[in-house]
Order: sequence, then C-alpha cells, then structure tokens
Amino acid sequence: MLEVVLKKKKIIIAVVELLLAALATGVILHVNPAADAHYELIKKTISVTVIVCAGIFLALKYDKIVTLPVEIWQNRRLILKLAGNDFKRRYAGSYMGVIWAFIQPLVTIGLYYFVFGTIMKGTRTSGSDVPFVLFLTCGMIPWFFFSEALSTGTSALLEYSYLVKKVVFKISVLPIIKVVAALMTHAFFVVLLMIIAVLCGYYPNIYWIQMVYYTFCAFVLALAICYTTCSVIVFIRDLGQLIGVMLQILVWATPIMWNIDQLAGHPKLVSLMKLNPCIYIVTGYRDAIYGRIWFFERFFSTVYFWVICAILFGIGAIVYKRLKPHFADVL
Repeated sequence: MLEVVLKKKKIIIAVVELLLAALATGVILHVNPAADAHYELIKKTISVTVIVCAGIFLALKYDKIVTLPVEIWQNRRLILKLAGNDFKRRYAGSYMGVIWAFIQPLVTIGLYYFVFGTIMKGTRTSGSDVPFVLFLTCGMIPWFFFSEALSTGTSALLEYSYLVKKVVFKISVLPIIKVVAALMTHAFFVVLLMIIAVLCGYYPNIYWIQMVYYTFCAFVLALAICYTTCSVIVFIRDLGQLIGVMLQILVWATPIMWNIDQLAGHPKLVSLMKLNPCIYIVTGYRDAIYGRIWFFERFFSTVYFWVICAILFGIGAIVYKRLKPHFADVL
C-alpha cells in the first residue's frame, strides 16, 4: 500500500513539474513585438524564477500541500449543502431576509457612481468612451465577491467553533463554505452587470464567457488567502481588524474607481501596482464585458496570477496543517 502511495506521489510531482517546465518554456518563447525588450526580459526573468521556486516548493512540501485539496474534494457535497444553509442563516430572523445581501452593494455602487460619475465627472477616468457606470460596475462586482469571501472566510473557524471541537468533522471545509456562500450573492450581481452592459449598448458575445473564468480566479485567490488567515486569527484575534483595514487600502489600490492607464507616465509605479493580483481579476471583467480581450492575450499577467495563487495556497495549506492540532484547545 505504501509503495502505491509513493508511486502515485512521484507521478503527480513529475506531471506537475513537466507542466511547470512547459509553462516556463512558454514564458521564455513568448514574444510581444509592441513591448519594450528590456522590460520584457525583466518580466521573463522574474516569471521563470517564480515558476522554478514553485516547482521546488512543491517537491519539498508535497505531503503538506496536497492534504487540503484532497479533503476539499472528498467533502464537496457537504460543502455545497452547508454553504446554502450558511447563506440562509445569515439573514434569518430579518423581515427582508436575503434581500439585505444585495442592498448594501447596490447602495455602494450608487454612491460611488454619484460621487465619481456625477460630481467628479468620472466618465473621463474610464479612459475610453465606455460609460462610467459600466466601468465602475465591472470593477465593483468582483471586488464585492472577493472582499466578502475573504472577510467571512477569515472568521470561519471562529464562527463554527462548535464544529472545530468535534473530532469527526472535517474542519478544512469551513473556509470554503463561506467563499461558496459569497458566490451565491455574486451570481446575482453578475446578472445585474450583464443587464447594465446591455443598457449601455454592449450586447452578449463570446468574450462574456470569460466571466466564469475570472470568477473562478477570484474564488481561488480568496480561498488561498483564507486558509492562512482563518488559521492565524484563532490565535491572533486582531487579524480580523487588520484584514478590514487592508481591504480598505486595497479597494483604492485596485483600479476600480479609476483607470490604471492614468499612470502611464509612471511605468515603475504601474509595475508596482500590478503586483496586486486583484488587478488581474478587475481588468479581466472589463476585458470580458467590453474590452474583447481573451485572458491568454495577457500572458504574463495570467502566469503571474496563477503562480501567486499556487504559492498562497501552498502557504495556506502548510500553516493550516501546522496549527490545526491546536484549534480545539484555543477555541
């Protein structure tokens, strides 16, 4: 039995390493005639270095990394059931029920549109002839999902502390329950985004299917971070407040109300800003709705995003596994 497990482990590592090698080769061979050659060389060097480090990290920490994904897959049906119950329970007892899940985001979009679109003439900040209401909504909707998933996922173990103390319950599913529950609200807002796009004269096309891909990106990014934050917050409760502050900073550091093209005169600042993986998601929604750009056309951004997600997920898996034995004692 042990030999079978070890053989399977070696096969999986070999396959992943080959995929990473293929990815690194693709990065090296990729050519963008319109880009600055020196800048492209820097991006290629950084990308290949990160990919190599990810491969080494996987080989050294394989056992700790794969435990978490396996548990999630084995409990996928339980996750969906509990996520639905969590979504309903959150608004149980209120007269308007789940409607409250949609009111606050709608009010927020309305206020931002009034301030930036009317008072500050935000139509100019969209960087094109795209109506500012559509530009703003394309940025706000994925942000709402990411921020809600991260906030609620961080507090998952604290909220379900009574389940953490049960030996037979797989507590690894708790953070993902919160992220899936946030996805239910997000589905409504994606429909709203489509309606606004049509009203603005942008009709459904093949590029819109990418919203599924970019939603998955936001899902993975939030979940990858949550496994670290939900583990640490059990021991350091101040982390919840810190996450709130960081989200307030991040909402302005991400080009949601403004266009990153406005920083075209500061290439170093643009490169620094693009280290924020949320930019990839927000830009992706705009590419899908009105930009008519495929995700693979943003080659380096896509590679960078998924490597960052893999690293964050690996860190989360290791932190979670190391701290898990102490959760019940602290809670």
